[in-house]
Amino acid sequence: MIEFEGVGHRYGERVVLSGVDLRLPERRIAFVGANGSGKSTLARTINGLVDPAEGRVRVDGLDVARDARKVRRRVGFVFANPDSQIVMPTAGEDVAFSLRRSGLSKRERAERAAEVLSSHGLGEHIDHPAHLLSGGQKQLLALCAMLVLDPAVLVCDEPTTLLDLRNKRRFVELLHTLDQQVVLVTHDLDLLGGFDRVIVLDGGRVVADDAPEPALRRYREIAG
Repeated sequence: MIEFEGVGHRYGERVVLSGVDLRLPERRIAFVGANGSGKSTLARTINGLVDPAEGRVRVDGLDVARDARKVRRRVGFVFANPDSQIVMPTAGEDVAFSLRRSGLSKRERAERAAEVLSSHGLGEHIDHPAHLLSGGQKQLLALCAMLVLDPAVLVCDEPTTLLDLRNKRRFVELLHTLDQQVVLVTHDLDLLGGFDRVIVLDGGRVVADDAPEPALRRYREIAG
């Protein structure tokens, strides 16, 4: 359960979130809206990447501001550009690096990384230079680096932005197979048919909150 209570935020004089109240128990949730609508800022409050100026955010009862360390163990975050997350030379090393504070031995970390990569189609690329992977493979690697930590919630902030249509569909199809609760920020509206809930933001406020079809219909009306 993700909860927003009266969440507001601003960058300087610009208000980017105002009075957001939501309870999110569903497994597949999408945030949509125009650039500057506040959707990415809202998503980043879920694991404390952004501290709201007003209100509270809770994940499974944990206050994100007070219990930041515990929350970050429960919430994984995938960014639009995987190069911003890939930090090690090879795919296997990169995923294993996520486990550096796990208490596992180096061998155990490598084994766990290999398991996760293999289960998501990158098993043959464990020793492959990470920077030579394709765009789709890089985004998958960034996802694996979060999944190896077994988070309860996975927040994906426009992860399909740099992907072609085929890889966009593959990535979202993969999200549907995960056990984690998924919060997806996206402009790719045609990928949201299988989601449980779509939340539309405009000017920092929630203007629609419904199943995909009616929520996206409202979004298109607002977008003109």
